[in-house]
Amino acid sequence: MNSFSDILLAWYRDNRRALPWREVKDPYLIWVSEIILQQTRVAQGYDYYARFVQRFPDVKSLAEADGDEVMRYWQGLGYYSRARNLHEAARSLQDGVFPDTYEGVRSMKGVGDYTAAAICSFAYGMPYAVVDGNVYRVLSRYFGIDTPIDSTAGKKTFSALAQEVLDKKRPGDYNQAIMDFGALVCTPQSPQCLFCPLAESCAALASGQVSALPVKQHKTKQTDRYFNYLLVVLGREDTLIRKRTGDDIWKNLFELPLLETSKDMSVEEFLASDILADFLQGHAEAVIRPLARDVKHVLSHRIIHAHFYEVVLPEGTETFAGYQRVRLVDLERYAFPRLLHAFLEKLLKNGDDSCKM
Repeated sequence: MNSFSDILLAWYRDNRRALPWREVKDPYLIWVSEIILQQTRVAQGYDYYARFVQRFPDVKSLAEADGDEVMRYWQGLGYYSRARNLHEAARSLQDGVFPDTYEGVRSMKGVGDYTAAAICSFAYGMPYAVVDGNVYRVLSRYFGIDTPIDSTAGKKTFSALAQEVLDKKRPGDYNQAIMDFGALVCTPQSPQCLFCPLAESCAALASGQVSALPVKQHKTKQTDRYFNYLLVVLGREDTLIRKRTGDDIWKNLFELPLLETSKDMSVEEFLASDILADFLQGHAEAVIRPLARDVKHVLSHRIIHAHFYEVVLPEGTETFAGYQRVRLVDLERYAFPRLLHAFLEKLLKNGDDSCKM
């Protein structure tokens, strides 16, 4: 098994990606990069990382920041619980000192086995193996393991194997090597088997099982949700927003008034619906028109079908309960889900006639 790690390290020496968080040993910066890269491609996460650490260069600055500002710097990355956990964890650290033991790192809010292993191996050189999607794929193919990676048995098997083949003298480089190898060579689709330095001893390649591995026993089930957003315009310059506070998607992000329905509705059906009538109760003078329809936004477990409407009300209209009144030009100060951010960005940049999505 030593040859496996030796080959990966030799490949990594010549093919490693130059990334800013690899040039430091600061556990805080490595932590931020690892949280950003969860569920995020490196190409997208790079710019977010640069902006985030420029504004929050250490634990203290992040801990002292306002939660809404942290969310604004995360806007567009998705999986917003990552930002909330990051902020909460920073605030929980005594005197802004980052833990220097595996147990201490693992106990931080939002830090699991993978992230703790990554931080401890990269920052401190501790011999803990990372196990992520890339590692599952490389190990299952090379060793020909068809135990489902999302099963209890599979997680135990791959965790033990990853620790067994880990180069204990260079755990940080080895962990980076196997993840890069999975991302660049042993890819989910069209892996580069012809140029793979592990090809001669790869069990999956020898048995023709490359495309069949790794095995998953469960597929993610997605549910459809139907969102109708209202851009309420008050006196031409103001609008209404509120913060999402329930235990649902996009918690602590801001949104326009949202009327969720159990099924998709045509414009005519929505304008005649009770849910819209209830929202506009006492405002018969409202002028309503559709702005954008059939905007599909795919999340890991949900598919959002969104429609946007403009609701124009006169200047003297009282603020709706549960919403705050803000100027349209100030919307960029608030953190919105990517779906709403894209809509509002087009709206503010080009005017409402150009925000057809």
